[in-house]
Amino acid sequence: MKRVPMILLLVILLAGCAGIPVRDAVKVDMSVPVGNLDGSQFMGVRYPFKVSAPPNWKVTTEYPKFMMDLGFEEEGLKESEVFIFNPATQSNLQIDFTPAGRYSRFNQKTIEWITAAGAGSFKKELEKEFGKEKPVVISSTEPYSLKGVAYAAKTVATYYRKEMKTEHGWVYAFAEPYQIFIIYMVLEREGMDDHQDIKTILDSFEVVPKQ
Repeated sequence: MKRVPMILLLVILLAGCAGIPVRDAVKVDMSVPVGNLDGSQFMGVRYPFKVSAPPNWKVTTEYPKFMMDLGFEEEGLKESEVFIFNPATQSNLQIDFTPAGRYSRFNQKTIEWITAAGAGSFKKELEKEFGKEKPVVISSTEPYSLKGVAYAAKTVATYYRKEMKTEHGWVYAFAEPYQIFIIYMVLEREGMDDHQDIKTILDSFEVVPKQ
């Protein structure tokens, strides 16, 4: 399972846009640390954002090995800046920042359209992996609010993985000059519910001005 098929779609739609540049080329210093961890708090250094997790969750800049067992590809995981997960359930969330191209323009309608357009290919990928006999339900794409973010949208896929109900959601956002991908997975284990914790994590996310 790739991170989300819409990422590829996004590259096709936006990477080669021509016309009048709307921003200078974004330079990212890959030699600086990804960020600083302080318990359940993360403050980005390479990219200007912060996020925190509930007490029973862990925050790390190294992807948890179990995520590959859940179908994520190692190459895609390595592109994310931070991972937050519940050790007891393996529910997880990852955050990836990508500089926008010089010619790429964004508004709320564009963000929502790109987010929705990726849902169809994501559904086909899931059906190929788990079979069409178990329905994959894709939610409508809705605007989403993130602190310090100009535009954001969210879509959720619900399906069964080996008899376990799974919610696989993604938020696509833009905060000048960065595209932001937040991907999460909730595995519904008996007697445990991580939905509120995921919301708490998303509510804590904030893009902050560079000092």
